[in-house]
Amino acid sequence: MTHVHIIGGGLAGLSAAIDVIGRARVTVYESGPACGGRARSYFDKALGCRIDNGNHLLLSANKATFRYLGLIGAEKSLTGPGTPVFPWYDLEAGLGWTLRLSRGRLPLWALSRRRHVPGMRLSELGILAKILRAGPDATVETCLGRGMLTRRLLEPFAVSALNTPLDQASAALLAAIIRETLALGGEACCPWYPAEGLSESFIDPAIAHIARLQGEVRCGARISGLDISGGRVVGLKNGDETIPLGPEDHVVSAVPAPVARTLVGPHLPGFSAPDEFESIINVHYRLPEPVETRGVLDRAGFVGLVGGIAEWVYLKGEILSVTVSAANRYAGHAHPDLIATIWSEIRRAIGPVAIRPLPEAAPPARIVCEKRATFAATPAQDRLRPDARTDISNLALAGDWTATGLPSTIEGAIRSGSEAVKALGLVS
Repeated sequence: MTHVHIIGGGLAGLSAAIDVIGRARVTVYESGPACGGRARSYFDKALGCRIDNGNHLLLSANKATFRYLGLIGAEKSLTGPGTPVFPWYDLEAGLGWTLRLSRGRLPLWALSRRRHVPGMRLSELGILAKILRAGPDATVETCLGRGMLTRRLLEPFAVSALNTPLDQASAALLAAIIRETLALGGEACCPWYPAEGLSESFIDPAIAHIARLQGEVRCGARISGLDISGGRVVGLKNGDETIPLGPEDHVVSAVPAPVARTLVGPHLPGFSAPDEFESIINVHYRLPEPVETRGVLDRAGFVGLVGGIAEWVYLKGEILSVTVSAANRYAGHAHPDLIATIWSEIRRAIGPVAIRPLPEAAPPARIVCEKRATFAATPAQDRLRPDARTDISNLALAGDWTATGLPSTIEGAIRSGSEAVKALGLVS
């Protein structure tokens, strides 16, 4: 029976495993103590509760993600407002509003003051067309305008989607997201996020599904090298052990780009992979009781911020969780200062609609900084991304850093796993 060896237990590796588990024997090798990579949950001793190592907002257009959740039986583990609504707050103007997208492709929302971005002009929608026409070397900044649609929607949307400063970020990668979301109308833009945690939605159900179908997930198993003979992988090095591969066995390398460079790079002439990265900062505040709010914020469970450090705030019971994208720019900031500044932004944005007053001083908090959260989504880095298929007949590559056509996202990671097993001819 065909045996598929998957190196890496992040979303790309688990996606590959889920796609092929019914057709082949599967073993997943994860070097860390738990699967999930940059999309997992863990118990934080300082806060005394379980938190996610990051926040991820999904959209209904993320077809590969919802297919994956359906296969592992976790599609009902997400929550959201159920409609394409997005609360926002401009910290500089002290102004809150809600973007309510039209469900169809026609941008009728732009004609209504109750639904569009405050201060925007209808002519600014032409910026979207300019982004969609952008060439491979264009940056996002060169496509944007100076109006309120840019400042209050397109800039924060682009930074969070690409996790890269907009004067460097690829307009083509942003266009790929717009084609699958905004260009398809609000029906494709309904926001979703895990009701409980990333692991509870994406990781634990996948591992359970693999086990039910007699697959194996080995944590603490670091594959440090490949044995190649006759244009095939014939062995995997795990410490002092070499795991032999049979003539029908296949390998999916679903490790991060820096690891792939040393693991598979020496065996693939001309191999390239992104080598510049951007960080993401997440700050989790624990309050003594769950935060309750009024109006659309209560319905949505999150709010986008403009004009400050914080970009997205998620209300998770007694946890207020904040995301800061393209965070290399804050590398020199002291953590206590970031915690205090971001808390003041939260109070200004959420305080007016909170049923109970938020404390003036920041509550206990945990900063989680993923220093290499994503590859830098620049035109130059995008050109370094390899295809799933390789010149080694039984080896394929997966990871959000491979040539998925999308920036580094959950959707891209899950697609990459599916593409890897397709490249091996294991699924159609």
